[in-house]
Amino acid sequence: MQNKIGKLVLLRHGESQWNQENRFTGWVDVDLSPKGREEALRAGKLLKDAGFMFNEVHTSILKRAIRTMWIALDELDQMYLPVTRSWRLNERHYGALQGLNKPETAQRYGEEQVFIWRRSFDIPPPPFSDEQMTAQLKEPRFASVPADQMPRNEALLHCQKRVMPYWEDVLVPSLKAGKNLLVVAHGNSLRALIKHLDQVSDHDITELNVPTGFPLAYELDADLRPLSSGYLGDAAAATAAANAVAKQGQAKK
Repeated sequence: MQNKIGKLVLLRHGESQWNQENRFTGWVDVDLSPKGREEALRAGKLLKDAGFMFNEVHTSILKRAIRTMWIALDELDQMYLPVTRSWRLNERHYGALQGLNKPETAQRYGEEQVFIWRRSFDIPPPPFSDEQMTAQLKEPRFASVPADQMPRNEALLHCQKRVMPYWEDVLVPSLKAGKNLLVVAHGNSLRALIKHLDQVSDHDITELNVPTGFPLAYELDADLRPLSSGYLGDAAAATAAANAVAKQGQAKK
């Protein structure tokens, strides 16, 4: 008798302080904005109303994802669940762009170049300097990252290459064991998973945006191919939130 495949829910963290300020964040460990905390609470309520009961939770080592997870699990009354934190689920590393304002960067380099840096599958932004890299290597929160795998910058391609081993080695066995999983992560680490699950082309992935605070629920078959998927809650609101993400790199008018 074939084991039942577990359910998978992907959740992008709520709005962060730098999302609010429209800055490139990447691996900088900024916290949620007040709106982001509300979005995390909304996500928990949506999951609760849909009747989700999870067996495991997986998140990154960045506080905006971790706090979103805490708030959502509190609302679900499932804070007892085992949690695995992994650097492999971190946001894409934006290199030398981290901390810069997106519209101001677009004014300086042009919207087309910033779009390529933000959404291209295989073209990374400018890398960290040696000085920035040395400081990053000394960060206690990144102690679990092998030094030879510490990124200076990443395109989605590179982000996917570090996310996929986590999918294959950690998430897939749990799903095949019938466990329901909640993965709370970031726009690009989740885009990497969505690209794999939905077989999105390298070209089409540039147009895919993940809204903050809306759970994306998957029903999977025995081969872990999607039978169905969709955002919980108001579909129009989720679409509007995704469209807002798409506009973040536009220059100020």
